[in-house]
Amino acid sequence: MLRVKAGDMDKMGLLFERHHRALFGFFYHMTHQKNTSEDLVQNVFYRMLKYRQTFTGEGEFRTWMYHLARNVPYDSVKQNKTLHHYDVNEMADHLAGGALADEGFEKQQDAEQLHKAMETLSSEHREVLVLSRFQELKYDEIANALNITEGTVKVRVHRALGELKKMFVKNESRR
Repeated sequence: MLRVKAGDMDKMGLLFERHHRALFGFFYHMTHQKNTSEDLVQNVFYRMLKYRQTFTGEGEFRTWMYHLARNVPYDSVKQNKTLHHYDVNEMADHLAGGALADEGFEKQQDAEQLHKAMETLSSEHREVLVLSRFQELKYDEIANALNITEGTVKVRVHRALGELKKMFVKNESRR
């Protein structure tokens, strides 16, 4: 990114190759929409170019990237109000991954249950879960990306997992 900042725009392609899948995963876990997630990834890379002068090189590139990325969905919601519609079937297909029919059905039920549970979480709880569990960022990286303390990250993850656990236990008792 320091080379891009210095004017070597060819390095932007390398950054895209290295990080677009992780960004797509972040957005997909937040929105569960393939096309929306792809659009959001493009917007992040546009912002990287636009705000390249803000990258100092002192922290990790990923932290800076997710700091930019976390604001993109909110701007998209303001523009078109369609970001939070989930495609449960697409998510179930993704989780099932071509498994046997019975396993696929069970995974689809699990995906629907997870989808419903994630949807009920506050955006700040959903965001830290996606960053920590799906994007595998460390708590200090998440804290830097979100401009909060590491302790706050730990508390949010703990509370979000507790809320999910309650929802899953409640749903299991209904079966």
